[in-house]
Amino acid sequence: MTSPGRTERLVLPGVLTADQAARTVAGILATQRPDGAIPWFRGHHLDPWDHTEAAMALDAAGEHERAEAAYDWLLRHQNPDGSWYAAYADGDAAAPTDRGRETNFCAYLAVGVWHHFLSTGDEAFLDRMWPAVHSSIGFVLELQQPGGEIGWKREDDGTPVNEALLTGSSSIYQALRCALALADQREEPQPDWELAAGRLGHAISSHPERFLDKGRYSMDWYYPVLGGAVRGQPARDRIDADWERFVVPGLGVRCVLPNPWVTGGESAELALALWAMGESERAVQILKWIQHLRAEDGMYWTGYVFDDDAIWPRERTSWTAGSLLLAVAALGGDEATTTVFGGERLPTGLDPDCCR
Repeated sequence: MTSPGRTERLVLPGVLTADQAARTVAGILATQRPDGAIPWFRGHHLDPWDHTEAAMALDAAGEHERAEAAYDWLLRHQNPDGSWYAAYADGDAAAPTDRGRETNFCAYLAVGVWHHFLSTGDEAFLDRMWPAVHSSIGFVLELQQPGGEIGWKREDDGTPVNEALLTGSSSIYQALRCALALADQREEPQPDWELAAGRLGHAISSHPERFLDKGRYSMDWYYPVLGGAVRGQPARDRIDADWERFVVPGLGVRCVLPNPWVTGGESAELALALWAMGESERAVQILKWIQHLRAEDGMYWTGYVFDDDAIWPRERTSWTAGSLLLAVAALGGDEATTTVFGGERLPTGLDPDCCR
């Protein structure tokens, strides 16, 4: 059963009623396999990042046992080098469909574990998950480049892909800070992680040339803010500069230019970034706009092609629902969610000036 004290955080006028929130949570629970895996939807693949995002939404809803089952799935199926594969058929650990190992997918465990610990205060869970977090961060930092950015994956044969993605590195920056918070909680300082976080944050905020040019994608626009590397006036300037390029009033946020396609996940993530900037009114407005993507079962369609008035693709993903629930939880003041995405209590890393 969902804890009443948590469910109230998922009610937001014009976005979710209590009954609607319960249906959305039930939709994610119905997608979860008995072994804890949360694929995009049943019959599709699982990737570790979106699996973790959905688990965080379950914690925001008070479904702590089911969230813990999702983290235990990751614990059981971590590769010896600290990674996970990029995709598994329907969440079946014995059936990976993409054996690449993406750094931002692997780092995100730290965000989920810190969120779950803040949600539950479960020290035993933290003790059990710490070795997996430590190993995954080690895998990720092996691909940090001299400029601070993180190479985006290793191929199946182990070959590193050193080119860096701004969105992925921004997510890793948030994960490193959460990993440092976990280390502080355990009183196990990780100075190398602090230096790595400082170098990475500096690259994100000051050196766009160190990343592949993916400026057509809205995630590259807002993720430096969402991940916490860019905040304050620089964040406001960044969001305002491209607002009209990516935001379609009344519908949501484009995924990629120039496509006439708004997507629920990107819209909810932008709402989270806006909330983190202190722009709650704009965040709520975005979430209200994407209610046209809500399906009868409480889940959300991935996207809408507005030139054709067409829902596309015809899929309702656990991570789209999860990102919306997390945005609502932040706006509702859920402490674990506001801590993880607000960043006030997260370490920022050592001064990176020596690594410019």
